[in-house]
Amino acid sequence: MTGVRLIVDGKPLATAETFPVIDPATGRPFAAAPLASTADLDAAVAAARRAFPGWAATPIEDRGAAILAIADSIEAAKDELARLLSAEQGKPVPNAVGEIMGALAWARATAGLRPAVDVLKDDDSVRVEVHRKPLGVVASISPWNFPVMIAIWHIIPGLVAGNTVVMKPSSFTPLAALRMIEIAHAHLPPGVLNSVTGEVEIGRAIASHPGIDKIVFTGSTPTGRSIMADGAANLKRLTLELGGNDAAIVLPDADVDKVAAKIFAKAFGNSGQICAAVKRVYVHDSIHDALAEKLAEMARTAVVGPGSDAASQFGPVQNRKQFDLVRALADDARAHGGRFLAGGEAREGDGYFFPLSVVVDVTDGMRIVDEEQFGPILPVIRYSDPEDALARANANENGLGGSVWSADPAAALAFAQRLEAGTVWVNDHASISPDVPFGGAKQSGVGTEFGLYGLEEYMQLQTVRVAKN
Repeated sequence: MTGVRLIVDGKPLATAETFPVIDPATGRPFAAAPLASTADLDAAVAAARRAFPGWAATPIEDRGAAILAIADSIEAAKDELARLLSAEQGKPVPNAVGEIMGALAWARATAGLRPAVDVLKDDDSVRVEVHRKPLGVVASISPWNFPVMIAIWHIIPGLVAGNTVVMKPSSFTPLAALRMIEIAHAHLPPGVLNSVTGEVEIGRAIASHPGIDKIVFTGSTPTGRSIMADGAANLKRLTLELGGNDAAIVLPDADVDKVAAKIFAKAFGNSGQICAAVKRVYVHDSIHDALAEKLAEMARTAVVGPGSDAASQFGPVQNRKQFDLVRALADDARAHGGRFLAGGEAREGDGYFFPLSVVVDVTDGMRIVDEEQFGPILPVIRYSDPEDALARANANENGLGGSVWSADPAAALAFAQRLEAGTVWVNDHASISPDVPFGGAKQSGVGTEFGLYGLEEYMQLQTVRVAKN
């Protein structure tokens, strides 16, 4: 046991059962986490519903101040949280600290957001205003790749908007998020922020629960579809950030030496386990070989190891299921003529270690290109006609993000705007900030996160008409 507890109605909740938490560096359990029942979920939702009227009536300035106090307390515990996060997720400890500090920057920025009151008409006969009001109880279902950061993305705007929250972390990585809720709830009235755990049973119960008004979910597209279907019973509001298979198109005028390091970082950050990472690179014939070799050289020299090892730059794949998928995609690429310039084979021994891998001689129609690998393999795909590369990038069912790389930013911008994606970048990829909206197109999601656009997803418009005579 690690001592982390569920919080319901402002108090620790004892559970009848626990479940093991696996260290991805060894493949073996290293801790146990509390396992909630559906009755525990009912208690958490009931507590959140009781707390909602009071929290919604709390002035937004006071709600924002509570968020700032939460951020300060989490920062004071960042070393403890980083150790938990590294052990359960696999990322090196410095990267875990970076995740926590990034999450706090997000929380502090979000604490200062204030929804507008729009005045649509004000004449002799009537004044018409549009207000934003909280929805009620929000459920957060967060993933295993950034357990603290994405929980903050879900929870904090909900609280600022005046909602109460029930949070369920991934069962692969529950510890740091649960500990964060333990720290945070002390600054809030009982029932405003609650935590539960579990996997399919609890997830389905959240999606169909009549006491939950909105779900925020980050994860796979199939699970997002299931949540949408189960949530239809009471027309839950949804924010779904789902799968991505982001394409980067490198135009023939791009400077290989300038773009290689950036593309490498944006593809392999967090061992490729980022929704908006570069997951397929289309490179013009004239520079394909040079760029592929540059990327492979960086991959070959990268240090992959346990998160607790100070020498590690990249950690393992987080869980066995994802590790097996990465291996299957590598094997399929090799079987269909793919040539690995770096990596391509899982490391022998304990843990879910797969080297950073660069594969060429692959193309659309192969699994490694068509499917989201969500791991440390980057396919580099040759093209000769930029229009063909654009068509191939757009043919995928996902549309989270995309990028264009060129020495001519203006021309690249015009080209990038033709990508069918929620966010596009020029000479960059996957850079995000708390004041800029982010969301997917096509099968990559529903709704928007971050900034005032994201805050409005947690609120209901209310039109107010005041007659003057």
